[in-house]
Amino acid sequence: MANKTQPNDLKVADYLNQISPESRQADCRKILEMMRDISGWEPRIWGSKLANGIVGFGDYHYKYDSGREGDFFRLGFANRVQNISIYIMPGYQDFEDELARLGKHKMGKSCLYIKRLSDIDEGVLRDIMKKGLRLMAEKYPL
Repeated sequence: MANKTQPNDLKVADYLNQISPESRQADCRKILEMMRDISGWEPRIWGSKLANGIVGFGDYHYKYDSGREGDFFRLGFANRVQNISIYIMPGYQDFEDELARLGKHKMGKSCLYIKRLSDIDEGVLRDIMKKGLRLMAEKYPL
């Protein structure tokens, strides 16, 4: 069974333009530029609908022992009602030090939730993104 979240031809600019308020849109634009800078890749929208999409960078193919396989992005973010979700695909289990220094956030398995960039240390966020990409490259070489 493949992953239901697939890349599509929706425009990243359209995704960003529909975000409000303006302060949230500005934060998402800054995260986009951080991820573009760090990864060197151009973003794509993953998901079937613009409003629920995820801005993803890079991709990799995974295959689990169960037989499930698919493709997914290596680094990404999404605007959600309550937060901005930041995805690093190896998950955050090896990021205790960075998370302790990050600032105000909540956690999921591969998802970091922040309300706004001003709540966190952007340098630490960059370090987290770089480390996540490095761990991905070790597990899923380019």
